[in-house]
Amino acid sequence: MSWQTYVDSNLLGSGACTQGALLSIADGSVWATSAGFAISPEEGKNIVAGIKDPSKFQASGIVMGGQKYFATKADANLAYGKLGSGGCCLAGSAQAITIGVYGEGIPPPSCNKAVEDVRDYLAGVGY
Repeated sequence: MSWQTYVDSNLLGSGACTQGALLSIADGSVWATSAGFAISPEEGKNIVAGIKDPSKFQASGIVMGGQKYFATKADANLAYGKLGSGGCCLAGSAQAITIGVYGEGIPPPSCNKAVEDVRDYLAGVGY
C-alpha cells in the first residue's frame, strides 16, 4: 500500500479528518498529504521537534499548512490542537508522524481515533 493510500483511505476516507498527512519522524519530510494541505519543510522540522519534545508545542503551538493551532494536549508522540471550531491530532511512531485535521461538525475524538489507529498500525509493522 502506498503512503498516499493511508491518507486518502484511512484518514480522509474515515470521514473523521478533512485533511491528513504522513511525515518522516527523522527529518519532517512529507511522505503523503491530502490535496490542498501543504506542510513546508520548516513546518515539518518543527512538527518533529514538537513530537519529540512536547514543550515546544506547548510554548509555540502547532503550525502546519500555514495555520497555527493551540496545543490542547502535548505528550511524547501525541499532540492535539485547536483552531476555531476545528483542530488537529498528531501521533508519532518509530519512523512516521500521522496527522489529521478536522473541521466544524466533526467530533475531535473521531479524528483522534482515526489518526491513532493509523499510527498504531504503522507501529505494528515497524514504522
